[in-house]
Amino acid sequence: MSDTTPPAPPPARGRRLGTSALGLLAAAVLAIGVNLLADRLLPRARIDLTSQRLYTLSDGTRQILRGLADPITLRLFYSRRLGAEIPMYGAYADRVREMLGEYVSLSNGKVRLEVLDPEPFSETEDRAMAYGLQGVPVDQSGEQVYFGLAGTNLVDDERTLPFFQPDRERFLEADLTRLVYELSNPQRPVIGVMSPLPLNGDPRAMMLRQPQLGQPAAVMTQLRQFFTVKDVPLDAQAIEPDVQVLLVAHPQHLPDAAQYAIDQFVMRGGKLFLLVDPHSESQAARPGPTGQPPSDTASSLDRLLNAWGVEAPSDKVVLDLRGAWRVRAGPQDRVQAVDYVAWYNLQGDSLNRGEIALAQLEQVTVASAGEVRKREGSTIEFTPLLTTSSQSMVVDAARVRQDPNPTRLLADFRADGSRHVIAARLRGELASAFPDGPPAPPEGAERPADFPAHRARSNGPANIVVINDSDVLEDRFWVRVQDFFGQQMATPISGNGAMVGNIVDTLGGSDALISLRSRGESLRPFELVEDIRRNADAQYRQTERQLTQKLEETERRLRELRQGTPTAPGAERNANQSVITPEQRAEIDAAREEIIRTRRQLRAVQLELRRDIEGLETILRVVNIALVPALLTAFAIGLAVVRRRRRAAARA
Repeated sequence: MSDTTPPAPPPARGRRLGTSALGLLAAAVLAIGVNLLADRLLPRARIDLTSQRLYTLSDGTRQILRGLADPITLRLFYSRRLGAEIPMYGAYADRVREMLGEYVSLSNGKVRLEVLDPEPFSETEDRAMAYGLQGVPVDQSGEQVYFGLAGTNLVDDERTLPFFQPDRERFLEADLTRLVYELSNPQRPVIGVMSPLPLNGDPRAMMLRQPQLGQPAAVMTQLRQFFTVKDVPLDAQAIEPDVQVLLVAHPQHLPDAAQYAIDQFVMRGGKLFLLVDPHSESQAARPGPTGQPPSDTASSLDRLLNAWGVEAPSDKVVLDLRGAWRVRAGPQDRVQAVDYVAWYNLQGDSLNRGEIALAQLEQVTVASAGEVRKREGSTIEFTPLLTTSSQSMVVDAARVRQDPNPTRLLADFRADGSRHVIAARLRGELASAFPDGPPAPPEGAERPADFPAHRARSNGPANIVVINDSDVLEDRFWVRVQDFFGQQMATPISGNGAMVGNIVDTLGGSDALISLRSRGESLRPFELVEDIRRNADAQYRQTERQLTQKLEETERRLRELRQGTPTAPGAERNANQSVITPEQRAEIDAAREEIIRTRRQLRAVQLELRRDIEGLETILRVVNIALVPALLTAFAIGLAVVRRRRRAAARA
């Protein structure tokens, strides 16, 4: 018998390689299977890690979609050629389709979506044109591409978004939900607007050769998207009974009959949104009947407000250093930009987050605003909505009405350490400001036949919002309007429009649209750098003014020294004196040394400003460029060491 030797077992290294290959194959199969399963079972699942949760539908959107009673059809017209030519639009189209898909899934079958490609000279392109969607050329051939949305309901009402702009991605949910809301709510709340401001466009625009003034204010366009807006004349003796919310903006010298109409509207349970102003920047920027801006730019409604337990002074303006706008300085100033403390953004704790109308706003811009105060002994519920920072002060309104000088205002600025209320919500039972009944009608006018009976007290708790600044309605302080191939595209830079719409919504009794309208409309500056710059800039301005005063005093003193100074009270000045005494020379030298020291301090302030900001930027660069990769590298090395130790322990 021959000896047979059994075959040697495969080496351990070969077994490990086979096991690793099988493990990799199994992991790949598992990953593919999990992706397929998730794509089938969880097509809408996502995790939103943004600080403002910009990719999570708001509660208002969900409420509107789940409350739809009738079907709505949405047709997305998107030219694939647009995405091929401009990839940015292709990525944004995916975002729009994904969000529309979420609308469909949350509507319980009430929203139907169609995605159409309007190829040139096709019936689909004809439909897009019929809906009024915007066609845009991408080359010289003349062919147009489309990227818009058309929505219809059962009664063939139509609403469209002519062209989706990537610049408005932050407002995508607001635009889509607004369209759905308008199709599902044909009956809109009625809002009355009483104002001498040209909110509907200045009829003198063509005469003034400024056609842009003929456009309605952006806030009015926004209100008309959600409400039925009625103009109320300034001499109205009664407010129409179908008006639910009355917006009174900049009421200048209203006759007693009109004030009585507002008073009785509130007494009958109507909701009042009142905007008075110590100085209307909107009015001051437009020529009056004489061709020059009016000198009277203040408004008040003291008779009503004082009777209701509130004060809104029209002779004082509140300045605030935090959030101040940078504007061009005067031609005589050494720098080109300066903080204008009369125009500022209210941010952070300046907005009452407990109020649903402000809960998701990041900032509101005011200009030459006054304060609102509760009167001593008043029992009305007074809830601040907008409040300045502690870096604020109150000055006479004449400082901004007559030749406003941003540099001088900043140099004279001294914070009083108090926080001043700019806007407040009032609630409570009120007594009429006309206890003796209605005043006599205007001369030559008669009372309407259906003139309502007088009410001495409010019918239940009254609801009023008062803002001592009407410039929150002015376009230039909150929105940028640009022309896009003939279409006016409005992009908010502040939350003024959202705030006005939210307040009207709240007063009108509906809050479904509030959360979505205010999403992403804020400018988020680097607050730490801004604080450093503003504090240093304020110090610089104060030092600069001191330097200027010293220079003027020194120059005056030098002229006196060169011309000769009186030796005693009442003595005449010797105009021919040309010899400067040693005492005068010493005084001149001392003044010059003081000027040099002051200029050195001025340079030191500017140097410290640059050092603080540059130091902070250096730290941020180190964190972003070096620290984060270093932490990731350390984590990877640590993970590799742990794995190696585990393998070594397993072999042992």
